[in-house]
Amino acid sequence: MFRVPGRRQRRRLPLVLLAAVLALTGCAGAGALGAGDRTLVVAIVANPQMNDAIELSGRFEREHPGVRLKFVSLPENQARAKITASTATEGGEFDVVMISNYETPQWAANGWLENLQPYIDSSPGYDGDDFIPSIRESLSHEGSMYAVPFYGESSFLAYRKDLFEQAGLTMPERPTWQQVAEFAAKLDDDAAGMAGICLRGKPGWGESLAPFTTVVNTFGGRWFDQDWNARLTSPEFRAAAEFYVNLVREHGEVGASSAGFSECGTRYAQGQAAMWYDATVMAGTNEDPASSKVVGKSGYAPAPVRDTASSGWLYTWSLAMPAVTEHKQAAWDFMRWMTDKNFVRTVGEEFGWNRVPPGCRQSTYEIPEYRQAAEAYAQPTLDGIRAANQESTMTEPVPYPGIQFVGIPEFQDLGTRVSQQLSAAIAGQISVDEALRQSQEYAETVGEAYRETR
Repeated sequence: MFRVPGRRQRRRLPLVLLAAVLALTGCAGAGALGAGDRTLVVAIVANPQMNDAIELSGRFEREHPGVRLKFVSLPENQARAKITASTATEGGEFDVVMISNYETPQWAANGWLENLQPYIDSSPGYDGDDFIPSIRESLSHEGSMYAVPFYGESSFLAYRKDLFEQAGLTMPERPTWQQVAEFAAKLDDDAAGMAGICLRGKPGWGESLAPFTTVVNTFGGRWFDQDWNARLTSPEFRAAAEFYVNLVREHGEVGASSAGFSECGTRYAQGQAAMWYDATVMAGTNEDPASSKVVGKSGYAPAPVRDTASSGWLYTWSLAMPAVTEHKQAAWDFMRWMTDKNFVRTVGEEFGWNRVPPGCRQSTYEIPEYRQAAEAYAQPTLDGIRAANQESTMTEPVPYPGIQFVGIPEFQDLGTRVSQQLSAAIAGQISVDEALRQSQEYAETVGEAYRETR
């Protein structure tokens, strides 16, 4: 585990970030959402797989008489802000929160989360060892898990095999970004409403900066060097930014500056993009007959590279329990239900095997029905998760954990600010140089604070 040199762990967020999230959430107080002693309030991200869990939640309530579930389901950026504000201030608003491997180690060190290892160890059949090792480790602090994964992901490139064949193109086994740009130019067709590629441009440290930072990494860039000097105006970072902005402006989707995972997913599934680089979890939606017009038409290639052996990210949406939760056993019972092997089978049998939460349990990839349904993308997903480490995705060492994020508390604010600059450049409101100059100033302030405490 990375530890910032000479810097003590803090129990509170940076004041600027805390003020921002409190303003966004309206400082909702404890008890604002719950009703009764046995109501569990669950804060969850409004992604398709999470919506499936909400739809199935009545089964949990029937199996646990006297426990009622109340979900607060929000878009990703809003969910992050609201969950962070509530957990950091120990407001007790939520009994269960959906967070990621970015927050979990930091919040565990701060004492904000309940240690789940005793619950895992005392739950027969739950099998914590079944979690993919890299996912399990990313949710651990000092050898104990503080969150349990609902789904895990890396990133890869989806592409329309039929369109490639019609254009006489062949996707390489390991594509480079230059090749992807050339494909996008050939497949871009404004008259037919077909974008050459879909890439996120929506502001948010977990939105556009996720794919963008993997491009920075493979272009040889980094956010900070080993001495915490900001590197956002370095030649490598600039080259990555110019490439990303130009690619999405010239051959990307309409309205790219406001397109995130959900928007790109809709476009691709409706046949409006020839390629889409994003989270591996996208495949379930792409191959779902209930929501997609391109079922069976996609191939899945590894995250494109330039100067590194591999690319892609490592991420997991997971469930955690704030330390101040009053109904701890009931909260764990729900978390166990939603992340158990049986839940995977239930989703597959009820909604179809392409809707199964992927990338967290090794046993999922041993289910015959899932292996058959996910034949096109199961192995690429596992390969991406296994290859997602700094050694293979970066060219230079860095002082922070994370691949598509910088694993320090300030990154929620810093990353969001930089993403706003990137989005403005994609929208043509400012130049890439202007975006990077402003972003460098933001990053220098963060880096200076870390240098002063070395």
